[in-house]
Amino acid sequence: MTALKNDRFLRALLKQPVDVTPVWMMRQAGRYLPEYRATRAKAGDFVSLMKNPELACEVTLQPLDRYPQIDAAILFSDILTIPDAMGQGLYFETGEGPRFRKQVSSLADIEALPIPDPGQDLGYVMDAVRTIRRELNGRAPLIGFSGSPWTLATYMVEGGSSKDFRKSKAMLYNDPEAMHALLDKLAQSVTSYLNGQILAGAQAVQIFDSWGGSLSDAAYGEFSLAYMKKIVDGLIREHEGRRVPVILFTKGGGLWLESMADVGAEALGLDWTCNIGSARSRVGSKVALQGNMDPAVLYSSPAAIHAEVARILAAYGHGAGHVFNLGHGITPEVDPENAKAFFEAVHELSAQYHR
Repeated sequence: MTALKNDRFLRALLKQPVDVTPVWMMRQAGRYLPEYRATRAKAGDFVSLMKNPELACEVTLQPLDRYPQIDAAILFSDILTIPDAMGQGLYFETGEGPRFRKQVSSLADIEALPIPDPGQDLGYVMDAVRTIRRELNGRAPLIGFSGSPWTLATYMVEGGSSKDFRKSKAMLYNDPEAMHALLDKLAQSVTSYLNGQILAGAQAVQIFDSWGGSLSDAAYGEFSLAYMKKIVDGLIREHEGRRVPVILFTKGGGLWLESMADVGAEALGLDWTCNIGSARSRVGSKVALQGNMDPAVLYSSPAAIHAEVARILAAYGHGAGHVFNLGHGITPEVDPENAKAFFEAVHELSAQYHR
């Protein structure tokens, strides 16, 4: 077991003192980097890249090689690995994003779904985690992740991405028994999948509830948050002699921070619609906070990026418990030099808040 040379990300999630605010970026391994595009071309397509542990490791490490300020690596994978392992047939349509060859539309469909075995059905992910941990050699912690049950369910019922979640919400309201059966099966699958990642070497895990914010207040608690709590309750929380922090991220979840903070995760991710200072006053005694710059700021100038980083740091204020991130993933057209300005600004400007 290699000692961590940089553990400020894990320390911040546990609200322990750090020298500067740690920073990483959702989708930091991705299409904005020319080296990523070259590796993807070598793999042939996204799914082939994701399912090749050596190449998944290569693209996971590319941003850390380019930007030495990054304080955590995140496994290169996709949230839809679990539905794919359930036999839904994941593929990517150019210009349309992820699609499934099969859709879930009835209780009978749901009852026929298997719960994937992490080592067998998702072994390529576990192999990637082990490979990345070995190649990181302690330079930074590795984050594992999964989609939330509600988010995965929407893709499985809709057959892909959706703007209005018409089929998913129709099932939720017309046949709540079926939707609960699907979400329960997905919660079991996510729990075993994340535990597999932890045992393979992930040192923190994040649950991406990308579409929780599409739900009503009552539906969010019943159909999204309750299942994330079930996952958190079932996760391995100590491994390799240290705590394995859990981050919950609901895009559009600013209304529900108090309820989210009660689930038992160490940290909550914030999108850019929240004021991080207000969020800290609401829940900061219970959890660390991760976020929350608007990714579109990265299309502006380095000076504007610097100013926005300064504003968010000042809004959070002094002390530990903040991991700097975007409020969602970096987008493909961003200039890599602007990402560099972002990372540099966080470390440069945050030291004053930790003296």
